[in-house]
Amino acid sequence: MDEELTIQFVSEKNVHGKLALLGYSVEAIEAAHRLNYDFVVVAPEDFVPILEKDNITALGWDFNKISEDSYKLYERLSALNVRFTVPLYEETVEWAGMINSRIHNNPRIFNKFLLFRDKAMMKRKAQMSGIRVGVFEEVDNREQAFRYFDRIKQVLNEEGEDLVSPIHFKPTQAAGSVGHVAVKKKKDIHELPEKSFPCLAESHLNGQEFSVEAFINNGKVYFMNINQYVHLGYSQFTPASNFLLSQYDNILGEVEKLISAFDFQYGVIHPEYFIDNESNLNFGEVAARVPGGHIFDLINRAYGFDPFAGMILCSDPMSTEEELYNFFPKPKEFKGYAGNVLVYPQRKSVERLEITDDLLDHPYFEKHSMFEPVNPKVAERVGFGDHYGTIFFFGDQSQEMKEALQHFEKEEFYV
Repeated sequence: MDEELTIQFVSEKNVHGKLALLGYSVEAIEAAHRLNYDFVVVAPEDFVPILEKDNITALGWDFNKISEDSYKLYERLSALNVRFTVPLYEETVEWAGMINSRIHNNPRIFNKFLLFRDKAMMKRKAQMSGIRVGVFEEVDNREQAFRYFDRIKQVLNEEGEDLVSPIHFKPTQAAGSVGHVAVKKKKDIHELPEKSFPCLAESHLNGQEFSVEAFINNGKVYFMNINQYVHLGYSQFTPASNFLLSQYDNILGEVEKLISAFDFQYGVIHPEYFIDNESNLNFGEVAARVPGGHIFDLINRAYGFDPFAGMILCSDPMSTEEELYNFFPKPKEFKGYAGNVLVYPQRKSVERLEITDDLLDHPYFEKHSMFEPVNPKVAERVGFGDHYGTIFFFGDQSQEMKEALQHFEKEEFYV
């Protein structure tokens, strides 16, 4: 990337208005600084003093509260001459849709962004657009969950009380894997907490699961990463193994179908798919914000560019083709395979962190963010969050990377 050329482009665009980052992210703030954007950060109130101390224009806002006063966020940003917004985490997605729809006087933008926040609407839109999905149904209560369980069992013609393949229950508006439960037994449905409803009930999809991080401007993909899950929520590596990379054109075609179906124009989407041995792709779900699991860190290490900067540039309607082609590498221009393990204690109570020589001596090991536990009681895991640190790896063979991640995922670092 020619940084001087990018800064020149951005300086010319700043005359027309500012960027608004919705949510708090040090990496996004640093990227906006490096790109020379005039920007404002909209974050929860507790972050405002920290931002203002660093001379960053900041607005406090509660993204979890939607009320009759919600329009005031647009008015405050309009007064600051904001011309586009970037959502950084799940709860900010519909806010970005609302603000951008007001800026461009196009209510359809908001309606499209709502599809990213409701898993049932998202699946239905994909299905109506000819995209392969599993069997799914909106479930409002426990009784409906039992009925769905029985129907799937009947369709699969399975005997006995339990299912061979699980069915999945996902809260309709939760981020990523938050609240996601896989069920094989009816008694498991009895144990679901009331907050699990309403939810989306889905059949199990077989095949290799992976995610895509597609950087899009004016409806065109300028860069696409394929990220392979070794164990969803625990370990992954980027770019994916040879089989998935050999399916690049096939996967790109499916992503372009998704872009067309959702009429997504600017920013980053993070869809998840399953691929079988016959190269058939099934759509899982899609997000329109920074992906979880430190995937942007892996992209940075593997390809050598800043995905936060790429997301900002792609979210900007004034970015030019020259600017974007200059910024992103080609799909095969990766330096190696970057992987990570999200470490979570395997016990209910821990005393200390124990880093093994096995890890430190591994040729692919680079760094970790594990910490000494302050409280012996292990916190309940929510989605992919609340992990006790991440171990990062880098190497030149995808199979060795996969084996390393599988090995260290089982290692007990908290004892």
